[in-house]
Amino acid sequence: MDTRHEIDTLVIGGGQAGLSTSYWLSEAGVEHLVVDGRDAVGGAWLDRWDSFRLVAPNYIILLPGMPYDGPDPDGFGTRAEIIQYLRDYAAKIDAPLRLGTRVSRLVASGDGRFEAFADGVTFVARNVVLATGGHAVPHVPSIASGLDGSVTQLHSQVYQRPGQLPAGGVLVVGTGQSGAQLAEELHAAGREVHLAVSRCPSIPRRYRGKDLIYWLLNVYLHGDEVGVPFPTVADLPTPAARFGCIPHVSGQDGGHDLDLRDFARRGMRLYGQLESVEGGVARFSDDLGERLAMVDSGFDDEFRPLFDAYIAAAGIDAPADDRPPKSLYVPETSASLDLAAAGVRTVLWATGYRLDFSWVELPVMDEWGYPLHDRGVVIHPGLYAVGLPWLHTEASSALAGVGDDAEHIVRHLVSRRSEPAP
Repeated sequence: MDTRHEIDTLVIGGGQAGLSTSYWLSEAGVEHLVVDGRDAVGGAWLDRWDSFRLVAPNYIILLPGMPYDGPDPDGFGTRAEIIQYLRDYAAKIDAPLRLGTRVSRLVASGDGRFEAFADGVTFVARNVVLATGGHAVPHVPSIASGLDGSVTQLHSQVYQRPGQLPAGGVLVVGTGQSGAQLAEELHAAGREVHLAVSRCPSIPRRYRGKDLIYWLLNVYLHGDEVGVPFPTVADLPTPAARFGCIPHVSGQDGGHDLDLRDFARRGMRLYGQLESVEGGVARFSDDLGERLAMVDSGFDDEFRPLFDAYIAAAGIDAPADDRPPKSLYVPETSASLDLAAAGVRTVLWATGYRLDFSWVELPVMDEWGYPLHDRGVVIHPGLYAVGLPWLHTEASSALAGVGDDAEHIVRHLVSRRSEPAP
C-alpha cells in the first residue's frame, strides 16, 4: 500500500551534498527530509577501494558547521576515516535522514509541488534538491562487449584490492585519478600492468613550497580578495568540459606525484587510447608520445598561471618553482596487445562515471543529462541541484566547496517561501 508523506523540502541523496544542504536548511528553520538509497551514510566514498586515501590533505574537509579539526590536517584521510567523518557530521547536525529509500520517479504534481516515488512511499514536497552527485553510473565503453568471456572485467567502482582479481596481468584503461593510482597499486603487488593512457593531466604534489592543494584552496577561498578569482563554470571552453577527467596525484605514503613516464621505467607497459577489442586482441591509438606530452603540460597550462598570479597578487614570499625539467622519455609501445598471449586476465575500467537523472520526469536536462540551472537553481521552480561537477566551480563536488553551493541554493529556496503556498 502506497503512503503519502508531505514535507516542505525533500533532499534526494544523503552524501556530502545532501548533508551540507540539510545543515543550511536546519539553520534556516526549513522543514525537510533527506532520503538516500543506501543503507548507511557514506555516499560514493563507500565505493572506494580498500587502500583509498584522499588525494588532497585533510584540511580541505570544510563541510559547513564541522570543518576538519582532527590531529592530522596535512595527512590524507583513508576511506574509513572519510566515511566516519560523514557519519559523525550527520549525527552532529541531526540530519533528518531516511536511508534505504531510493527514489525511482520525480514528477511535478498539478498543484505546483513535486511527487517523488520511492519504495511504496510518495513524498510530496514544495521543494526538491537533487543531491545524488556525479558518480551515479559507472561508465564502461561499448567496446567492452568485444572482450572474451575468459577475461574478467570490472569497473574501478567495484575494485577493492589486488587479491580480488584472478592471477595474471591487468589492463588498466584510463589514467585519471583512479586509474593511475590503481595501476601503481597493482604494480606494487607484483602484477604485470598494461596501461591505456588517457589525456588526464598530471599535477605535482608540491609547488613553490606548498602542497598543490594548499594553493588551490587558497585561490578558492581568497582569490577574489586579491583580484585573482577562482574559475567558474562560465570560464570553461565548452559545457562538455564539466565532465573532464580529474588530474592524477596520490595521497599514499604521505603523498607523491604520479608520473606515467616513470611508470614505464618501473616496468609497466604503456599504450595509447583503447579503441577496440576483437578476437582477444586490444587495439590502441598510435599516439602515446603526444598523449604523454599533453599529460605533462596540463599543470603548466591550467594551474601554474593561476597559482603564480595569486602568489604575486597576495604578496606571498614563496620560493621559486624548483621542479626538475620534464623528461621527454617515450617508452616503446605497440598499437595492439594479444591479451591471452600477454597473460592478461583482467581489464579494469577506470573510465569514470555518468550522471543519471533518468528518474526525473521533468524537461529540465540539457543534452548531457545535466540539470539546466543557474548555480544550482534549476529552471523548474522549486527544483535545485547540488554536488555536481562544475555546478559553479571545480570545487562544487568537493568537500571544500559543496557547502558553499548548498548555502546558495538554500538562500534561494528560503526566498521562495515568502511566495504564497500553492
